[in-house]
Amino acid sequence: MNWPLFSVIYSIAATVTIGVFMIGALVTGFNEIPHIQIAVALGILVSIPAGMFFTKKVGSITGNEEGYKA
Repeated sequence: MNWPLFSVIYSIAATVTIGVFMIGALVTGFNEIPHIQIAVALGILVSIPAGMFFTKKVGSITGNEEGYKA
């Protein structure tokens, strides 16, 4: 796996999914700290497979699926 690409895609995916879950929690009335922490934890967990999926897709498009070779 291309780890540098994964770290960039994961940071973008985590930011987006955490934001979506936090807005969803706030809009539905779950506006206490434990609910926000759960939304953040779910956003982090959901963005891991999403980041892996999009890393493989972008890597296959660019032809650089394995990343840097030392």
